[in-house]
Amino acid sequence: MNDNNTTKNVLVTGGSRGIGAAISLELGTKEFNVIVNYNHNKSHADNIVEKIIEQGGSAIAVKGNIADPEECKQMIQQITEHFGAVDILINNAGITRDKSFRKMTLLEWNEVISTNLTSAYNMSSLVLPIMIENKFGRIINISSVIGQSGGFGQTNYAAAKAGLIGFSKSLALETAKYGITVNSICPGFIGTEMVAAMPEEVLNKIIAKIPINKLGSPNDIAKGVRYLIDAEYITGQCLNINGGLYM
Repeated sequence: MNDNNTTKNVLVTGGSRGIGAAISLELGTKEFNVIVNYNHNKSHADNIVEKIIEQGGSAIAVKGNIADPEECKQMIQQITEHFGAVDILINNAGITRDKSFRKMTLLEWNEVISTNLTSAYNMSSLVLPIMIENKFGRIINISSVIGQSGGFGQTNYAAAKAGLIGFSKSLALETAKYGITVNSICPGFIGTEMVAAMPEEVLNKIIAKIPINKLGSPNDIAKGVRYLIDAEYITGQCLNINGGLYM
């Protein structure tokens, strides 16, 4: 990474649990100031911040609903006052409202689109002007294998995650000349609390379809994020970390 020997400020949305927590901890080194975004659970976010500080890094927790443009503005203002401009944005936060399309309400559709896709617009539009001015930036959008393959009962989630891939490619084209890279990561089935809560027989069927024959780890995704931060010649790409589930 062309960091000009300065510490970079990295914002991880949904950075307090699951994949987001692993990303926050992976980046919790002297190279980065980590901003751990959360919406509901302050204690989880504070715990991640404490762990980062214990391992010699620098971090703060910042509350904000990424689906709300005004809260996003307030969050960026708070970060700027504490650390300065955001150099690296990890759009990770997301929700599910799974239901067959015939039974899905407009609210369930809109909640997922707003949180999983429109949030990428909300956050990216706020950090891009200074990235352009500084001639450096990294935006990494955490999509999903479901955005590539589809998923039963997940039309809202699949649409949002597929949208993130297209968003990344188009924004990469627009920002490459400014030294900014924009990429997405498509995790497969990762061993988070949400996946672990699935019925055992369902989980076993899923694992049987994965060529590597196991769930991924949140750390696998975190290392992919670190790789894309360091990479200067990769933009507009989708990094598939799925054990061979989708090729």
